[in-house]
Amino acid sequence: MAKQGMVYLVGAGPGDPGLFTLKGKKLLEAAEVVIYDRLVSSKILAYAPENAELIYVGKESSNHALPQEEINKLLVSKAREGKRVVRLKGGDPFVFGRGGEEAQFVREHGCDFEIVPGITSAIAVPAYAGIPVTHRDDTSSVTIVTGHEKEDKAESSINWKELGESKNTVIFLMGVENLAYICEQLMKYGRDPATPVALIRWGTLPAQQVLIGELSNIAAKKQQAHFKPPAVIVVGEVVRQRQMLQWVENKPLWGKRIVITRARAQASILADKISDLGGEAIEFPSIQIRPLENLSPLYKALKDIRHYNWLLFTSVNAVDLFFNALRDQDLDIRDLGGIKIAAIGTVTRDKITDRGLKVDVVPEEFVAEGMIKALTGKINSGDWVLLPRAQGARSILPDALKKAGAHVNEVIIYEAVPNHEVRSDILEAIKGGEVDYITFTSSSTVSNFVNIIGWQNVEIINRRSKVACIGPVTAKTANEHGLKTDIIADPYTIDGLVEAILEAVKASQRTGEGQK
Repeated sequence: MAKQGMVYLVGAGPGDPGLFTLKGKKLLEAAEVVIYDRLVSSKILAYAPENAELIYVGKESSNHALPQEEINKLLVSKAREGKRVVRLKGGDPFVFGRGGEEAQFVREHGCDFEIVPGITSAIAVPAYAGIPVTHRDDTSSVTIVTGHEKEDKAESSINWKELGESKNTVIFLMGVENLAYICEQLMKYGRDPATPVALIRWGTLPAQQVLIGELSNIAAKKQQAHFKPPAVIVVGEVVRQRQMLQWVENKPLWGKRIVITRARAQASILADKISDLGGEAIEFPSIQIRPLENLSPLYKALKDIRHYNWLLFTSVNAVDLFFNALRDQDLDIRDLGGIKIAAIGTVTRDKITDRGLKVDVVPEEFVAEGMIKALTGKINSGDWVLLPRAQGARSILPDALKKAGAHVNEVIIYEAVPNHEVRSDILEAIKGGEVDYITFTSSSTVSNFVNIIGWQNVEIINRRSKVACIGPVTAKTANEHGLKTDIIADPYTIDGLVEAILEAVKASQRTGEGQK
C-alpha cells in the first residue's frame, strides 16, 4: 500500500520569527516538502530539514511566482507522492490567506490536511506599533477587511456604509495601493475626516515603519513618504494610543543594522541579543568552522589522556570538538579525573561546566596573554599540557608554556575557512554603507570578511559604518586590514561586545551624532 501523504496548512505569523508557533516549528522540522509565501522569514525556513524540498510560490502586486490554481495542484501532487507537505503562509491561513480554498481543493482531491493557525498581522502588527485594536476608552470591537478584493468580483462584498457609520476599529490588510479609495469610501459613508489612521510597514520586524495621519490626509502623506507595501492599515481612535503605548521603537538598539560575521553555527547567541534589544541582526558569516579530517593526533592524545596534568581550551569550538572526539573514542568525563582544566573565558568555561566538569583557571583577560598570566605558578616544569585548538592560532601561549618547562602537545583539530556562500543583497548593503555596525569576534572573521568584501571597499566601511571588535587582538587584525576599529569590548565576551555597542549608541545619541 502506498504511503499516504499529508498537507499541513501552517500560519507563519506576521514576520518576527519569535512569533511562530511551537506546533508550526515541530511540523516544519519534520517536513519533506515546504511550499512557502513571500513574507515567510528565512529564519523560520531554516527550521526545515536540509534535505527538504523548498518551493517558493510567493505573490506580490501583479507578480505571482505561481498562480493560485497551480499552487492548489502542487499541494495535491506532492501529497500523492506520499510526502509530508508544509504549506507555509504569512500570518494566519484563514485570514485572507486563501487557506480555505487550498484546504477545500486538497480534500476534494482525496488528500488529508491539518490547519495550524498563525498569529495574524491584523492583531500583531498594530500591537508592535503600540496600537491596541480594542481599547475600553475607544472601542470594544474590530473589523478586519481585505484591502484587495478579488479582481473579477462583480460587486464588492465590503459594506462601506456600515464601516463608515461605525466607530469601531477597522483593519485593512493588503490595502496600501488602494489607500486613497479606502479613505474616500469611509468618509463618503460618514466617517469623520479627522479619524486617525496608521500605516504600519514591515510590522514586527526591525525594519518596521509607522506613518500616522487622518482619513483626510493619510493618502497624501503616503505619497510624500514614498510609503510602499506590504503594510497594515489601522483606522480608528485606538491609533491615538500609540503616543503612550509605543514600545518596540523605545528599545536601545532600535533602527540599528548590525552585521554578525561569526560562523553561522555560533551567530545565534549574538543575533538573539541584538534582536532582543531592538536591533536588526544581519548574519554575514565570513567563516565556517571545519573539523580536520584527520583527527588521529587528538585520538592518540586521548588514548594517553591520564598522562596529562592540564587541559587548556581557548575557544568554544575546541570544547565541542574535543568532547565529540572523547565520545567517539568510547571515553567520557571519568577518564579526565585528576586533570586540571583552564578556559580562556567565561563562555568557554560555561561550555565545559555544562558537561559536568569543574574549570580550575579562567584568566581575568580573555586573551592568550591573560591565560599565560593566570597559569604562571600553576603549571610546573615537567607538567604535560594538552592544547586542542585551531589551525593558525597564535603561538604565544604554547611558546610561553614551553619556556616555563612544560611539555605542550598542541593538537590542531579544526580550521576557520572562508565562507563563500554569502547573500548578494547583504553584500551590497555592506558595500553601500547601509549598515550601522559590523562586529568581529576573532581575527579569522576579520581577514575572511575583507577577502569577501574586497580591499577596495574598506574605506567605504570606515566612512559609513562602525567596526566593533570583541577584544584588542581582533582589533589589531582589523587595523592591519585597513579597518578603523571604533569599539573594543571589555570584557572580551559577546556580552561585553553588546554592552560596548550599547554604550556607543548612547554616546552618539547624547552628542546628536548620526551614522558615520
